[in-house]
Amino acid sequence: MDYVTVKWLHIMSSTFLFGTGVGSAFYLLVTSLTRDVRAVAVVSRQVVLADWLFTTTTAVIQPLTGYWLIRLAGFPLTSRWLSWSIMLYVLAIACWLPVVWLQMRLRDVACDADRAQAPLPALYWRYFWIWVVLGIPAFFAFVTVFYLMVAKPT
Repeated sequence: MDYVTVKWLHIMSSTFLFGTGVGSAFYLLVTSLTRDVRAVAVVSRQVVLADWLFTTTTAVIQPLTGYWLIRLAGFPLTSRWLSWSIMLYVLAIACWLPVVWLQMRLRDVACDADRAQAPLPALYWRYFWIWVVLGIPAFFAFVTVFYLMVAKPT
């Protein structure tokens, strides 16, 4: 494949990765804060599905197309902007992996509460706040990676 096609794949997958992540986080956050158990159960199921379909696949595609672009463009792996991009991507993924597990737990706890017609229990909120705390550095890491990919500062 030529450079433009690989770059297009890289940009499209980054858009899906970041867009799905931000969108899913927004909907789970605002729905959770309503404390509407039924809504939280429904939204958390969809967030988990979206993560598996879009975030997981693009989280794998990103480093592959990124490496391919580096090779095609002849960028040295020792470039500072590239080193920072890789480290921040690893940080974001390291935050995201436990978030996937937490989202599945949030879904399960919300669905159990919905079936029991009970409010969201304390366990839900413990998982929720850990989920929020992990999402913050992941978000800023991805935003910075986007900047580094575009600007390629020397």
